[in-house]
Amino acid sequence: MTSSGALHQFVSAVQRLEPDIAGPAVDIVESANSIVRAFEQAAVAAVVMIAVILLLALRRVKDMGLVLAPLMLSALMTVVLVVLLPETLNFANIIALPLLLGVGVSFNIYFVMNWRDGVHFPLASPTARAVLFSALTTGTAFGSLAMSHHPGTASMGRLLLLSLGCTLVSTLVFVPALLPKRKSDEF
Repeated sequence: MTSSGALHQFVSAVQRLEPDIAGPAVDIVESANSIVRAFEQAAVAAVVMIAVILLLALRRVKDMGLVLAPLMLSALMTVVLVVLLPETLNFANIIALPLLLGVGVSFNIYFVMNWRDGVHFPLASPTARAVLFSALTTGTAFGSLAMSHHPGTASMGRLLLLSLGCTLVSTLVFVPALLPKRKSDEF
């Protein structure tokens, strides 16, 4: 068990005996709970606002879904990889995740807008190369954070790199697969 888990367990056990207990351990646990709740609320609010803006900009629920679905998939892939890899979500790196919402939306919306304009093979388009080079540029910046000597900054860089990779895979693999085929796309 981690020291954080032991602290939470200790505070829970003591609070069962004395609900009005106070002190540094309680302060740490309750502060952590407040931060997690705030992050959850901010994440939900951000996704809702992104959906509203996409709906207003694209004017079609289906197109909004084509942009949001890969974004949610990349978030899920990131969480799965964090669990599988020896990476942890902590207060130093969790604040960086909202950055990837904007990157994911911008990558995905380019493909959807191209599809609406009649681009038949999205991965052969200049947009795909632009998205790839943009991700590589952003990844270079995140990589420099990952090589930091400060543990919190390095953790943030690693998580951002991981999430950016998931976003790129989601955009380049799943978005083209989700876009409905047109009659003119068939051979």
